[in-house]
Amino acid sequence: MQDVLENVLIDSLQERCEGEIIRPADAGYGEARTIWNAMIDRYPALIVRSTSSDDVIEAVRFARDNNLLLSVRGSGHNVAGMAVSDGGLMIDLSLMKELQVDPDSGTVRAQPGVVFGEMDQATQPYGLAAPGGIVSETGIAGLTLGGGFGWLTRKYGFTCDNLVSAEVVTANGELLTANASENSDLFWGIRGGGGNFGIVTSFEYELQPVGPEVLAGMAIYPLDAAGDVLRFFRDFTASTPDELGALAVFLLAPPAPFLPQELHGKPVLAIIVCYVGDVEEGERVVQPLRDFGRQVFDGIMPKPFAAHNSSLDAGQPTGMHYYWKSEYATEIADDAIETLVASAANMTSPYSRLGVFQLGGAIKRYDEQAMAVSHRNAEYVFAINTGWADPQDTEKQVQWTRDLWTAIRPFSSGGVYVNFLSDDDGEDRVRAAYGAAKFERLIQLKSKYDPQNLFQMNKNIKPRS
Repeated sequence: MQDVLENVLIDSLQERCEGEIIRPADAGYGEARTIWNAMIDRYPALIVRSTSSDDVIEAVRFARDNNLLLSVRGSGHNVAGMAVSDGGLMIDLSLMKELQVDPDSGTVRAQPGVVFGEMDQATQPYGLAAPGGIVSETGIAGLTLGGGFGWLTRKYGFTCDNLVSAEVVTANGELLTANASENSDLFWGIRGGGGNFGIVTSFEYELQPVGPEVLAGMAIYPLDAAGDVLRFFRDFTASTPDELGALAVFLLAPPAPFLPQELHGKPVLAIIVCYVGDVEEGERVVQPLRDFGRQVFDGIMPKPFAAHNSSLDAGQPTGMHYYWKSEYATEIADDAIETLVASAANMTSPYSRLGVFQLGGAIKRYDEQAMAVSHRNAEYVFAINTGWADPQDTEKQVQWTRDLWTAIRPFSSGGVYVNFLSDDDGEDRVRAAYGAAKFERLIQLKSKYDPQNLFQMNKNIKPRS
C-alpha cells in the first residue's frame, strides 16, 4: 500500500513538472546519479531533472512536504559530492543551460546548469568574460555560491564579487530576487555561503574585458629545481601587477613529446600564468619567469582565453576518485616550500595536483564584511587535490593527502576555501571557512530562510532551531 501511495505522489509530481523524473528502476538512473568524483557512490530514491524554476519549486515543495532528504546538483563537479543523497530526492539542474549575453550592458544571465567553458564560448566573441575558476568544466552555480577564484581573480575579484543579481527558490517554495536592493540579506549570504539558503535558478554577472587573446601557459621545471623555483615564485608574485594570475603546481609529467622522456611519469613543478591585458606588456611582466632556472618546457604564448581556461581540464577527468584538502596562507614560508617539495616527490598518481595559487589583488579591495565569502587577506591557497583511478588505492591516497595536510597546516593563515572541503570535513572546518563572527551571522540568516534545514546536503550551516 505504501509503494502504491508513493507512486501516486510521484506521478502527481511528474504531472506538475516539465522535466523528467527518474526512479531507481528507470533506464538512465545509473548515469543520472553519477557525478565527477567516483568516490561518491550514493543512490537517491528520486531524481528530478529540472528544466525551469517552476520545476525546482515543485521539487522543493515535494521534498519538504514528504520529509525527504534533499540534495541539489549543478554540474556535479564539487569534490565533496553533496549533490547526491542516499535515499533522498536529488534536484538535477544540469539541463538548465539558458545563457543570455548583453554586451551593451556588459552582463550575462545564466541558469545553474551552465559550466564556465560554455560561458566563455558565449562571452568571448565580445571580448568579455565572467571571472571563474581554472577548469572550464566547473559549474557556475557551486563555484559562485562558494566564492570562486581563478585566472581573473587578481584583476576582477572572486566570482561572487561579480554577481549582481540572482533568482533563488527558498525552502518554502518561493522564488525570490536577491540583489543589492531586494532581499539584500539573502544576497549577502549566497555570495560565499554555499547552497544553504536556497536553490539559485538564475545568475546575473557583470562581465569584464578579457581577451579574446591573452598571454598564458606554463613553464615546467624538474623536481630537483623546485625549491629554488618556488622561492623565486614567492618573490616574483610579491610584485607582479593584478593583471597576472599565477599558479605553482606539482604534477607527474605526462608522456608528452615536448618533455624529456626521462621525466615522463616523474614529479615536476609547473608555473602557470595568465596575463589579462596587453599581450606585449604581459611579455615584459613574465620575462623574469622565463629567464629563471632550468626550464624543460616553456609554453607561455599568446592564445585564446577560452583555450587557456580549458587547458587543465584533461588532468582531472570525470570518473576518477578525488580527495582534497586546502589551507589559506598569507605567505610561502621556506619550511612550507621544503614540505611541499618533499611531499611532491612521493606523488604516485597522474591525476593528483599539489598547488599554490596566488590570490590578493582585487580581492583585497572589497570590504571583508560585504558578503559571506571570507579571508580576503589571504595571499595564497595551498591546494592538495589528490586523484586516482583504482579504488584499491583509496586508503593510500587519502592517507598521503591527510599527512601532507597535517604537515602544511602550521603555515596556514587559519582559514579554508569552502569549495575545496571534502566529504569528511566537519563543522569546525566550515566555521574556519568564515570565521566566528560571520559564521554567527550565517546561522541567523539560515534560521530565517531555512529554519528546518531543508538544504542540508552542503557544507552545512545549521539553523538556530
